[in-house]
Amino acid sequence: MNYTLHQLQLFLKIVEKKSITKAAEELHLTQPAVSIQLKNFQDQFDIPLTEVVGRQLYVTEFGLEIAQIAQRIIDEVDTINYKTLAFKGILSGKLKLAVVSTGKYVMPYFLSGFVKNYSEIALEMDVTNKNKVIESLKNNEVDFALVSVLPTDLNIDSESLLENKLYLMRKNDFQETNIINKNNFFSDIQLLYREEGSGTRFVMEQYFEKNNIKTNVKMQLTSNESVKQAVIAGLGYSVLPIIGCRNEIKNNELQIINIEGFPIQSEWNLIWLKNKNFSPVAQKFLEYIKTEKASICQTHFSWV
Repeated sequence: MNYTLHQLQLFLKIVEKKSITKAAEELHLTQPAVSIQLKNFQDQFDIPLTEVVGRQLYVTEFGLEIAQIAQRIIDEVDTINYKTLAFKGILSGKLKLAVVSTGKYVMPYFLSGFVKNYSEIALEMDVTNKNKVIESLKNNEVDFALVSVLPTDLNIDSESLLENKLYLMRKNDFQETNIINKNNFFSDIQLLYREEGSGTRFVMEQYFEKNNIKTNVKMQLTSNESVKQAVIAGLGYSVLPIIGCRNEIKNNELQIINIEGFPIQSEWNLIWLKNKNFSPVAQKFLEYIKTEKASICQTHFSWV
């Protein structure tokens, strides 16, 4: 065996993307260069690491096992680099976060100052739906998660960051300005929903259930961004977090409907497994959040 760290890193990216083309784009390499390196890596094994069916690349069971080992090797190499910097008095390491999709409008502002202060830190942030975020935390794959709905089946600690306000919105062509009675209104409109597992959908459905409101589900979409664009296009109404709609409201593309009982309120929470053994980077980040969150909220989110 004579594989290189570069080949291990490249193979891991192929496994992640399940595509040589996408891996090449991510690594800023040409597709032929990635293909050659994959072939050189494969030549060192008698068992296939990948296979192509039709035009789709699949990673074999053996390939997945090799990828797990490769990841451990890369992590150990990173640890060597971080330890070296630590002995020089420089805080370094990797901070891993999982963030629900709407959290992309929140989390960057709580990270920017920290990353500027500690430039040697590597940051890994996965933005996905609530179920996948909780699964990552449950499997101890991340240091922290950002959610607007706290999980009930995990032993966690949390730090509240910011209010999460959800409003009923539609395309900006609605003339009514008086407060609308919710019971008479929802039965007549077409609502756009997030997919199952979404925190926004969970809060929205809790509100309707609590108030015995029946709704007409017009469409189900897989992100707040796609719901927002569908509402702007006039396909229906939806309950959306104000945090992700500021520009569209300002540009008169979206309109908040003045209806009793709204906004629905929850909170953005940074959560982590209770009794988690923090790395120095994770511990420093938590200290930073507790110290700076009020200032960050005032600077970037006072409009909320």
